[in-house]
Amino acid sequence: MQKRAIVTLDKIISGAADVFFKVGYDAASIAAIAESAGATKGALYFHFSSKEELARAVIDQGHRVSSLGAQQILETTDSPVETMMLMCADLANGLVNDPLVRAGIRLTTGGPIFDPPTRAPYDDWLQTFEHLVRRAVEAGELAPATDPAKLAHFIIPSFTGIQLLSDVLTGMDDLMDRVREMWEFLLPSVAAPDRLDTLSALLPEVFVRRGGAGVQR
Repeated sequence: MQKRAIVTLDKIISGAADVFFKVGYDAASIAAIAESAGATKGALYFHFSSKEELARAVIDQGHRVSSLGAQQILETTDSPVETMMLMCADLANGLVNDPLVRAGIRLTTGGPIFDPPTRAPYDDWLQTFEHLVRRAVEAGELAPATDPAKLAHFIIPSFTGIQLLSDVLTGMDDLMDRVREMWEFLLPSVAAPDRLDTLSALLPEVFVRRGGAGVQR
């Protein structure tokens, strides 16, 4: 693809993210997306055959951005529990500050828009956290009886519910605080007793509320 076409493609996806986030999938029109992107309808249809294809591209790009942040955390953090907390903080930061991340999440949490539904981002996060929980048990950070799959299936839906309610009540202004509270309640239930104080002490530095999380992009 020529450089100009790549630039146009990026502009269209960014413009679509802005419109989808503001008005939702159903109310978003191709005309509004083209206007937001500063592109013609012809250019938009050159890259995407439908609004659904464009929405899926926004979801994919948003997940790619958040996955890059998660990968950076994986490569630079030794503690599996700290890694999970940092990933939650980084995703919360993206939901507040990154247009692609917040639009992608809104499209995947707005109900069954597509057939089949877009579940790949959720599968990815669930698998990642299940792996990290297993590592945390092996490292002695979490209690030996902790079930990796069950805990992963608790953390990811809990985060999703927290961000949805935070969006409704405060426009996500309190999201970092609410995600920190989730971990404050969770750690005493799953942490190995001799690691609880150490892990709890990480919370203030991981969940920093000033538009930034533990990892900066």
